[in-house]
Amino acid sequence: MNRIDRLSAILIQLQSKKIVKAQEIADRFEISLRTVYRDIRALEEAGVPVGAEAGVGYFLMEGYNLPPVKFSKEEAGAILMASKLAEKQTDHSIRKHLYDALLKIRAALKVEEKEYLESIENNIEVLHLPEPLTKTGFPDNFLSDIQAALSQKRVINFDYYANYRDEFTNRDVEPLSLSYYSRHWHLIGYCQLREDLRDFRSDRIMKLRVTDTVFDPSVHKEYKGYLNTMMPGSELEEVVIQFSLEIARFIEEQRYFMGYVESTETPSFVEMKFMVGDITSFAHWLISFSDHAIVVSPKSLQEKVICLAEKTISAYLSKQPEIPQGEITRYQK
Repeated sequence: MNRIDRLSAILIQLQSKKIVKAQEIADRFEISLRTVYRDIRALEEAGVPVGAEAGVGYFLMEGYNLPPVKFSKEEAGAILMASKLAEKQTDHSIRKHLYDALLKIRAALKVEEKEYLESIENNIEVLHLPEPLTKTGFPDNFLSDIQAALSQKRVINFDYYANYRDEFTNRDVEPLSLSYYSRHWHLIGYCQLREDLRDFRSDRIMKLRVTDTVFDPSVHKEYKGYLNTMMPGSELEEVVIQFSLEIARFIEEQRYFMGYVESTETPSFVEMKFMVGDITSFAHWLISFSDHAIVVSPKSLQEKVICLAEKTISAYLSKQPEIPQGEITRYQK
C-alpha cells in the first residue's frame, strides 16, 4: 500500500472510533510507531484537525466531516458474507438491526457494486448449521439489550431458566462479555445472587430489563480467565459413553457444553461420542450420573472415574464411623 492510500485509510480509521491508539494503527498497517507519528503529522499539515490525548491516542476534532465512505466490490462482498453468517447465528433483535444496516450500506454503493452483490447474493448460502436448541416460548430477542447494558455499564435483571433444575430464578447481573461458543451466545457476568462470575445462555433468558444501576467493570478483571477455563484445549480426545435412556433425555442440552459430537440410540441405552480437552473435568461431570453412565473409552477416563468414586466413598466413610463393617465391605465392592 502506498503512502497516499495509507493516509486515507488512517483517516477512515480515526473516524471509526472515539480514540484510536497509535499501536492500533501500527498493527493494522504493519508499520513502526515512528511512521505512524509521521503520517499523523502529514494529515495535520493537510488541514485535518487531528487531536491527541497524551498516553491514550488520536481523535478527530468535533465537527469535522469526512466525505461519504466508498466500498470496493471486494469489501461489499465481504460484508455480504458476514451478514449471511450473522443471520444464522444471532437472535431476532440483531437480525432486524442487521437488515436495516445493510439497506443503508447498499444505498451508499455505486451501481457497479450493487450489480456485483445482486449477481452473487443468491449463490452464497450458510448450510448445515444445527438448529438452535431454544426452549419453546423463549422470546430470543435480548442481544441488543445486553449490548446496550455492556456499553452503559448497567446492571440487568432477568429470569433465568436452569435446565438441570427445570425452574426459573430471578437474577441481577453485571454484564461483562457476550461470547459465542457451543452453538449459542453466552452472557458472562457477575451474578449478585450467587456473588460470583456466571455464564448465562442468552436463549434461556426471560423478561430482561436494563436497570438504572451503574457498576464498575474494572473490579471483575478476572472474567477473562474465567472465560478461558470454559474453552476446550487444542488437543482433543475422543470419549464414548453409554447413557441409560432415563438420563439421556435430561442431558440433551448440557452435553453440548462437554464437547458432544454424535449419538446412537439402542433399545437399552444411548451411546454418545464427545471430543474432550480436559479428561478430569469431564470425569467430574460424568460421575454425577452414577450408574446411569458407563465409560466405553478411553481407559484413562475409566480410571479417573473409578478414582473419583473411591475418593467419594472414602470421604463419606470417614465421616460415618457408625456404619457396620458389613456395610463398609459392600460399599467398597
